Amino acid sequence: MSLNPDLAAYLQLVEAGRSAGKVLPMHALAADEARRQFEESSALIAGKADEPDCISDLSLTTRDGHTLPVRLYRPPQADPALAGAALLYLHGGGYVVGSLDSHDTLCWNLAQDAGVPVIAVGYRLAPQWRFPTASDDALDAWRWLVEQAEALGIDAQRLAVVGDSVGGSLATILANQLAAQRELPAPRLQVMIYPVTDASCRRPSVQRYGSGYLLEAQTLEWFYQQYATVPADRHDPRFSPLLGSVASNSAPALMLIAECDPLHDQGVAYARHLEQAGVAVQLAVIPGVTHDFMRMGSIIEEADEGLAMVVEALQQHL
Repeated sequence: MSLNPDLAAYLQLVEAGRSAGKVLPMHALAADEARRQFEESSALIAGKADEPDCISDLSLTTRDGHTLPVRLYRPPQADPALAGAALLYLHGGGYVVGSLDSHDTLCWNLAQDAGVPVIAVGYRLAPQWRFPTASDDALDAWRWLVEQAEALGIDAQRLAVVGDSVGGSLATILANQLAAQRELPAPRLQVMIYPVTDASCRRPSVQRYGSGYLLEAQTLEWFYQQYATVPADRHDPRFSPLLGSVASNSAPALMLIAECDPLHDQGVAYARHLEQAGVAVQLAVIPGVTHDFMRMGSIIEEADEGLAMVVEALQQHL
C-alpha cells in the first residue's frame, strides 16, 4: 500500500532539508545534538499539551540513587468505570533521544481520551547510560508507582504499561519481568507501539523501509550501538525480548505496528512469540504509515485511530 499522502509530503520536506544540508540524519550527529534536533521536530509534529492545571511534574529515585523526572497527567473528566486505574508510559527515542516533553501531547491525549491518569517517566538515556539502565529504570518506576499508588489516588491492581518504539520494548520487558517475579502487582495490559523486539539481526522490512521512511536503517543501528555496552548485549532479552522466553501469565498485549517501518517484521514476529507462550495478543498493522505515526496527530488521521485502539484496550482490560 502507498504512503498516506500527507505523510509522504512531510517526508519530502524532511528529505529536502537533508539534501540542502539543513538537517542531518540522526546517526550523523552527536547524541546531544540529536536530542536537540529531535525535540525541535517533536514540537512541530506533535505540539504541546495545553492543560497545565491537569499536569504535575514529580520525581522518583532509582535503586542507585539517581533522580528521574516523572510527569503525571490527570484527565479533566475521569471515567467512573475506571476509578483508580492508571498507566505507566515509557517514551520512545532509540534509548538515545526522547523525553517527557517530546511525548507530552501523546500522553495528554491518552489521559484525556481514556479518562485515566498517565504517569510518564524520563528514564536515563544512552550513551551516557548504557544497557541495561533503561530497563532497570522502568522496573524502578513501576515499583515507585506501586508504592505511591495510595498517595496518588491510584489502585495498584489496575495498572497498564504503555510505550512506543523502544518504550514499547521496555513495556513488554517490564511486563514479562513482573509476571515472572510475582513480587509486585503486574499490569493488566501491556501496549507496544511499533516496538524494537530484536536488535540482533536485520529482517526484510529493514531493507524495504530502511531509507526514506523516517526511521533510517543506519539510525536504527546507531541507536543499538549507543545503548549496548558490548555487542553481546543485543542478544539479551532485556534488549531483544523476541530472543527470550515469555511467562505464560504475562499481561494481555495490544501491539500497533506501522506498515512502512523497518521494525514491522520484528513486531509481527514478537506478536507470534507472545501468542506461542499463551499470551492474548491483539495485533494491528496500520497501513500507509511510518514509524512514529502516533505522534503525528497534526499531520495524519491515523494517529487518532491508533489512539482510539489504545483507549479501547485500556477500557477493556483495566
